[in-house]
Amino acid sequence: MAKSSPKLSKNDANSTFPFDDLRAFLEASKQIDEYRVIEGAHWNREIGTLTEAAAELITDPPLLIFDKIKGYPAGFRVVCLSVASVKRAALAWGLPLDGQKLQLIRLGARKLTEARGRPTPPKKVKAGPIMENVLTGNRIDMWKFPSPQFHQRDGGRYIGTGDSITLRDPDSGYLNTGTYRVQVHDKDLLGLWISPGKHGRLILQRYWEQGKSAPIVASFGHDPLTFLASTAVLPWGKSELELLGALKGKPVEIIEGPVTGLPLPAHSEIVIEGEVPPPSVQARDEGPFGEWPGYYSGGTIGTGEPQPVIRVKAIYHRDNPIILESTPLWPGASKYALPFMAGGLWDQLESAGIQDIHGVWQHSSYWIVVSLRQRYAGHAKQAGHAVLGCRQGAYNGRYVIIVDEDIDPSNMREVEWAMMTRVNPATDIELIDGTWGTPLDPRLSPEKRKARDHTNSRAIIYAVRPWTWRDKFPQASRTEKEMRAEIVAKYKSIMPFPNL
Repeated sequence: MAKSSPKLSKNDANSTFPFDDLRAFLEASKQIDEYRVIEGAHWNREIGTLTEAAAELITDPPLLIFDKIKGYPAGFRVVCLSVASVKRAALAWGLPLDGQKLQLIRLGARKLTEARGRPTPPKKVKAGPIMENVLTGNRIDMWKFPSPQFHQRDGGRYIGTGDSITLRDPDSGYLNTGTYRVQVHDKDLLGLWISPGKHGRLILQRYWEQGKSAPIVASFGHDPLTFLASTAVLPWGKSELELLGALKGKPVEIIEGPVTGLPLPAHSEIVIEGEVPPPSVQARDEGPFGEWPGYYSGGTIGTGEPQPVIRVKAIYHRDNPIILESTPLWPGASKYALPFMAGGLWDQLESAGIQDIHGVWQHSSYWIVVSLRQRYAGHAKQAGHAVLGCRQGAYNGRYVIIVDEDIDPSNMREVEWAMMTRVNPATDIELIDGTWGTPLDPRLSPEKRKARDHTNSRAIIYAVRPWTWRDKFPQASRTEKEMRAEIVAKYKSIMPFPNL
């Protein structure tokens, strides 16, 4: 049922940022937005189904906190949809709670750009909440935690979807922190899937080429900004932990891992230390798993080949630990209210010289929309190609849609209108083959999958007024946005319009 707490003002809510841990974020979220505490749900599909239904059917869905999970003691919780509402996403980033979506995307991008320019190294501490419970030897038991099985045909239970995993490059000492999926195989064995080309995968391969196991640390409960920083696209050699410190405005507190020497986030809920042996030494079938495209990875058989495993050497957890999940959902069920990656792409496009951009939005990894005011012949095509050339837009997409400045790229109805009325399919759709893809792509043919050719194709759709006769293009009959806002405000007591 819905819970209520004394409401913080917008300023008070932002004054709680930055959050040291997930618990502080949850308490602040309860005071500024809706949430539900769901007791008695089963880890097998009920958590996943309720999460998907909320994300699919509710605009700005509530925070979901699962407690008293079937077979587990009270207090061992799972949190889902942490940043699925605009307010909670803004809260996680320390942005204005009353900001409009495109404004928040822009502010988030600026904050990310500034943070990249002032990396803040972590601060070593001797102790922290994560050390409240230390399990080693025969006390190691990953079944102790209520890891969900999200979908009917998943090959097992997954503790790691909103995780933060740290590896150290054996040659340079570079620390990479990323989000990679983690399956529970046994009490002391986890499965690990990292897509080819990702930095974590490259680091593992360097150890394996030397015949060594790679030391690894994985955190499974932390504030959402830690998770979001783990998903950031950074150049090789740039530390996500240092980026996180800059985003928070203070160093991240870490404890040197007794087993691996890698940093343990001092305020996390659950952290493991372990090693990843070469797959030739030990590997396990992994999946199938219902991934973000809305299909099971590898069809019904999983990834199709054994995947790396993590041998768990130590578990650290707080009393009454909380798992932060970023449940994979089909693209029609959104778990991210604000796709901050679109803000990063916005900045990269401007750095590439694309002028007069009015907005950038990602409706999913497959659907990128750029709104710009055309200034010269070829401007729209330049922007479309630049998306594919930018790091943030290059990986595994399908469609890039370029629209005029009168189209809000975050509003799919407006984007569809532009596509229906401003596109000539014979001339305004451009196909580009051989682009960077992923083994998770459901459209990857069996032949290409067997050959490990993970490239795909992209379509750039130019849903803009044709440059050469833009002045003769019919005028839109839609009410101007300024007048609409004025009239809506005047009659809002009679017609309870949502924020526009």
